[in-house]
Amino acid sequence: MRKLYILLILIFYCSVVPCAGNERIELYTLSTGDPVYRQNTCVVIAFKQPRTVLGTSVINGGYREDLKAIFNHDMKDAVMNADSYPEYMQGVARNLGLDPDRVSGMGTGASMDNVAIQSASYQTLTVTAIATGGVEENGGRVGDPAEYFNPGQKTRLHKPGTINIMLVIDADIPPGTLARALVTCTEAKTAALQELMAGSKYSSGLATGSGTDQTIIIANPGSPLYLEDAGKHSKLGELIGRTVKQAVKEALFRQTGLSPQKQHSVLRRMNRFGLTEETLYQEYLQKNGYLEKQRFLDCLQQLDKDPRLVTYTSLYVHLLDQFNWQLLSGDETVAAGNELLLLSAGKFGVLPRAIAAEAKLENCIQAWSGLVVDILRAKLAGSQGD
Repeated sequence: MRKLYILLILIFYCSVVPCAGNERIELYTLSTGDPVYRQNTCVVIAFKQPRTVLGTSVINGGYREDLKAIFNHDMKDAVMNADSYPEYMQGVARNLGLDPDRVSGMGTGASMDNVAIQSASYQTLTVTAIATGGVEENGGRVGDPAEYFNPGQKTRLHKPGTINIMLVIDADIPPGTLARALVTCTEAKTAALQELMAGSKYSSGLATGSGTDQTIIIANPGSPLYLEDAGKHSKLGELIGRTVKQAVKEALFRQTGLSPQKQHSVLRRMNRFGLTEETLYQEYLQKNGYLEKQRFLDCLQQLDKDPRLVTYTSLYVHLLDQFNWQLLSGDETVAAGNELLLLSAGKFGVLPRAIAAEAKLENCIQAWSGLVVDILRAKLAGSQGD
């Protein structure tokens, strides 16, 4: 009985301790000589020498000169055995064998198996970006409607999706330049999402990040190379931009498959405007009567990747964005949109659609949705004839 009791205690302990396990898997050695390793559900950078750090962490965040390590922790399966998130992260640090007062860390729902590491050099300068990420569930555009004022007022857990970046600059830079590096790093992350046309889940805009992104910047005060500019005109800024964009894109691909090939899709270009498989199916039923759903989806899947329709959809979506950003007037948007609708209808042999006279976003979306349904109906009728 005593052995069973001890066994139950051990099972309980293992189930609640975050990031437990001592096995270290070496991933990379930085130009600073610091090792990057994975330990269970964490990626850790251990400092061999003093480093200057600027980070957004809830534990030892801000500007620090006394840290010994930083970590990125996959907490999607974690058991919160602490009273608060900061206390939980301190527990993560302890279970990594690190002093919680001398370490900073970030949490995420992304797997550490999908970490991306990108490095670039210019003369004696080396910059390394280490990223994990997901934006498919929690992507948002800065300024989107928010859900709470005080963190204690959260009513639900956010869907997993966080882009975490550890950026290592092998140069001695002052605190203000560290802050500028954080700005450049954030711009690079947003540029990566823009180049992937990743959409917000909370508006019709393009995502600029997720709602829970975190970043930690590390510099090397022992380096003989001293730099005072991390903006886009500087080589340091260039290397930050290049490495962060590459690392973020690779991490998103490894985590969810997000890529230019995946985004080559009518639905993925239009889903931030509410155009989905289900909305198209319901519209088809309303206009044409019952059709077995799987047959409809099979046809839609083929049309979704049609090069011509993806191209026209991309141009149409850009019109809608420029209308939203007030770069095009309503009249200009309707005129150009109708031309694209006419061109697309002609290419697929269906009757042309037109945007309702009043320039509203919903009218533009409804016109394109109707076009897609018309094309699907023609294709399904053709296959029925065969």
